[in-house]
Amino acid sequence: MRAGYALGGDDGCISDARHHAVAFLDQARADHHLYAPTDVRDFVQLVVSELVTNARKYAPGPVLLELRINARAVEVVVWDSEPSVPAARAADPGRIGQHGLEIVKAVTEDLFIEQESVGKRITARIALSERGERVTTPWA
Repeated sequence: MRAGYALGGDDGCISDARHHAVAFLDQARADHHLYAPTDVRDFVQLVVSELVTNARKYAPGPVLLELRINARAVEVVVWDSEPSVPAARAADPGRIGQHGLEIVKAVTEDLFIEQESVGKRITARIALSERGERVTTPWA
């Protein structure tokens, strides 16, 4: 299952993106019996928030959000118009802010950053379970 959303890049787009993520996971459960445990739902919202925040902060124009789910993982894909590829900074406990990519890397199984003809696409994969087993319902 997949769904795409165009976000205007205004102040409310980060909150809108998180709401889209929750609604998407609810629909995946209702329509396809793909269950995301509470911690995964929290990670998806966190990743969406961090990636959309960065896109809004560093790239002019709209942001595209795509959400995908299958029996193994949830993927959060964010496209923005800035071609520069972000990099996680070296650990610095004294640094205030700019920890978003570090956070995303810490809670995801995989993180891919691709430059496009216009802008870049960041794909973050969050496993539905720690061991990668198929989880389709809370009672399975």
